[in-house]
Amino acid sequence: MAKHNAANTRIKREYFDFLKEAQRRDEASIDQVAKALARFETATCFKDFKKFHREQAKAFKRQLDTEKNARTGKPLARATVHSTLSALRAFFIWLAGQPGYKSKIAYADADYFNLSEKDVRIAKATRQKPAPTLEQVRHVLATMPAVTDIEKRNRALIAFAILTGARDGALASLKLKHVNLAEGVVFQDARNVNTKASKSFSTWFFPVGGNALAIFTEWCQHLREVLHWGDDDPLFPKTQMGLGETGGFQAVGLCRECWSNAGPIRTIFKDAFTAAGLPYFNPHSFRNTLVLLGQQKCTTVETFKAWSQNLGHEGVLTTFSSYGYLSPQKQADLIRNLGKETPADDEARLAAIVQETVRKYAAGK
Repeated sequence: MAKHNAANTRIKREYFDFLKEAQRRDEASIDQVAKALARFETATCFKDFKKFHREQAKAFKRQLDTEKNARTGKPLARATVHSTLSALRAFFIWLAGQPGYKSKIAYADADYFNLSEKDVRIAKATRQKPAPTLEQVRHVLATMPAVTDIEKRNRALIAFAILTGARDGALASLKLKHVNLAEGVVFQDARNVNTKASKSFSTWFFPVGGNALAIFTEWCQHLREVLHWGDDDPLFPKTQMGLGETGGFQAVGLCRECWSNAGPIRTIFKDAFTAAGLPYFNPHSFRNTLVLLGQQKCTTVETFKAWSQNLGHEGVLTTFSSYGYLSPQKQADLIRNLGKETPADDEARLAAIVQETVRKYAAGK
């Protein structure tokens, strides 16, 4: 059985260059496209793309319906199937316009990669994302040891994550110079911080309470005053490996370098939550925690807009649609409480809304 097609490899290389340079896609998204194409080629025994026919697309969809997730053993999620087929459809639409392929592939044939409307709705359905409560995060911080430099770093890492909601890529690449403790702000500078979509923005520490801010402040002071590190040193340095007393390699301290990826950070989170007797919550889940906190604390559109921007979102709709899920219990409580309000409550709320609208209009917003 063929395991390679030279012509396919050449045209895929051109497509990946198109995605990177013309479509401005990042490496992670291009990798996902590459996986989708590899999956399709394997299904067709690496048949030349010039011989593409709509029946191949239909057969591939049937195959995906029978495949199992290698890790869970369950059928592939509709979201996985949808993203795979969408990547293939976009590729063949592009391919139909390329020299040597124009006469072989019809644009309409790419549409045979579409899922049914029902499956698309299932794939795009919003689902509740598990997130730790603030009490759980505080419990984790309280149970984490902080004797060695590595332990101090690990505890400060989790404290900083709940203070800022920074993504794990940013956590791995931030430096001391990006933090201003006096102002309580961190500047996520896309020039040297791995932010989503390479956006630069400032995040002021969220009012999460507890001792998270004290833990992080102590860590920054430790780096500067005890270890004598400077602005260009990493905020959360990777672990230095060396020979231990038994002769094997083990963690011996901190290395003045940033992590190359976020894998070690997720391991730190997993170990910390497990040691605290709690289920694992990944770094990204802290953003959901902060959005839920914002829904409680923000009383006006303006304050929620500030909260949203603090997470790096350009619009509040992103915060609401991607992170603002209400649990069924919370939804039930809100609906029930609406029925308990009196006419006076309705009038007071209406008056507050009118007052806020007039104020914004007067300010020219």
